[in-house]
Amino acid sequence: MLNELNLYSRARRWEVRWNSISNARRWAVLEILIIVLLALVPLFTAFPYRVNIFLSWEGAYRLSSGQVPFKDYGSPLGYGFWIIPALFFKLFGPQMITLVKAQVFINIIAGLSFRSILKSLGVTPGVRLLSVLVFVMSYSFFNFWPWYNHTVIVYELVAISFLLRSFFAGGDIGRYGFMVLAALFVFLSLFTKQDGGGMALMLCLALLAYNSLETRRWLDIPVFLGMFAVIAVLFIAPLMPGFAYWFNHGQAPHSSRLALNDFTDEIMGASNWIKIYVLLVALCLTAGVKQWKTWIHERREVLFALLTLGILGEAAIFQVTSYTPPDNNIFFHSFAFAFIASWLCRLLSIPLNTGSSITFATALILFWWSGTWWKYIGRYTDRLFPVKEAVYAPNDSTHENVVSRRNYMLNNDTTDVPMSQWTFSKLPVFHKIYMPAQTVAGIDRVLALPVVQQKRDSIRVLNMTELTPLAEAMPFKLETGADYPLWYHLGVGMFNRQLAAFKEKVRAHHYDVVLFEYAPTLNNFFPFALRDELKQRYQLVDSFLAPRRPTNAMIEVYVPQTEQRSYTDALIQKSDTLK
Repeated sequence: MLNELNLYSRARRWEVRWNSISNARRWAVLEILIIVLLALVPLFTAFPYRVNIFLSWEGAYRLSSGQVPFKDYGSPLGYGFWIIPALFFKLFGPQMITLVKAQVFINIIAGLSFRSILKSLGVTPGVRLLSVLVFVMSYSFFNFWPWYNHTVIVYELVAISFLLRSFFAGGDIGRYGFMVLAALFVFLSLFTKQDGGGMALMLCLALLAYNSLETRRWLDIPVFLGMFAVIAVLFIAPLMPGFAYWFNHGQAPHSSRLALNDFTDEIMGASNWIKIYVLLVALCLTAGVKQWKTWIHERREVLFALLTLGILGEAAIFQVTSYTPPDNNIFFHSFAFAFIASWLCRLLSIPLNTGSSITFATALILFWWSGTWWKYIGRYTDRLFPVKEAVYAPNDSTHENVVSRRNYMLNNDTTDVPMSQWTFSKLPVFHKIYMPAQTVAGIDRVLALPVVQQKRDSIRVLNMTELTPLAEAMPFKLETGADYPLWYHLGVGMFNRQLAAFKEKVRAHHYDVVLFEYAPTLNNFFPFALRDELKQRYQLVDSFLAPRRPTNAMIEVYVPQTEQRSYTDALIQKSDTLK
């Protein structure tokens, strides 16, 4: 009875507090709660080792260790992507799970920036709340790991939010202060990835051009470009001359890897969501704008339309320039929804200011984006309602061959390891990260190598695998140099000059241990030519599955011939001990 009274008393106090909050603040609280609470979900779960996450880890590890990009290592990208993960490594340590914590922060910043953009554009609270929900469900909720194709857009959102604040700020100090911040984050977007960052710059200039035309503030564009140039010089000048070689702006040995047909095929042959949204935006404007000569001077209205169409155009290009993974460009859904919902509510007089209307609309949005959250609930429904499949026995006439959507294709891949069979490593750097059991056992064998045990402080390792955290687990000192690549994808992260240097080191037996990931279905993801060199100059002493799904790549362990004999002797001694 007392517990019930206490619960009732607490609930009553919360109700009184909630009623005391102004209506505007209630909307703000709800929006921020959606952004923050859904962003925090990843902190309460474990994760499988993710494909390509090795690059996020090593870049952050090198930066947090004090290494200077383009002097201690080279990359075709700027280091904007690694700034936040590196800061989190400093705060929480270089465990892989720290990357998840960094992404939680990035997702919160992304959501708050999107909300700020809608506020600056005067979007009504009800539509703004639903748009924030669409943004989180469609773009943030399932992004547990930091990746540059996501971070580049987050920096862009921050830049646009500051730029719009500058348009409506009172006084030159506030206006130019926000503009400096906008220029900084546009540069960080470009310094994260060239395609998304370049389009962010062009979109900001388009918004600036219209705003300058309407307000007659002709200095805004040159001031913004001047601020951008100064920031760029401050970042880039200390990184020369290596920056000029590594940062890809189309110069040799880099290539654009783009063709006109790539754009036309993707945009005209696919991109259905983008084209539908463009059509709906056009219909809204056609139905809602009565006097175009008058409407063109409605700054917030026109900026909203320009931004929405600009984001849709950017998404159409981004899906071609950043083609993996295939859902990089889905940031456009929330902008299109916000614009279309705003106009429909106005044209159709739909009230979105009551609890019942918001609840109903929220249910529809959750149904629309059920794919992002149902997979978590689906794990439990699969257990509650297991599928009963009849087993086909060719020699048993009492059983029929049952074919359904779950088994109509035969899986002949004997190398695949279901994720249900993955397990955890005891190493702190892999805390809360599970991998194939063969990978975990292989890591343990690498750490038990005699050469690793004997040369703890001076071991020289070349780690051309996705297991970059071994640098911390073993540990070994990462190689550095202005010509040393951050990652080893031939033609992307490194080039023939670096390949020739690695070949020379292998021929000279420079390394005590070489870990090489052989992924035959990936085009020189780790250079095949170096593997050929290793087979001639080193001895293969072990191999095990790489931590990817499907498990179609192997990690090979090479040591010099003298070390191979020590390794063999150690195995014989261990076998005798077991006997």
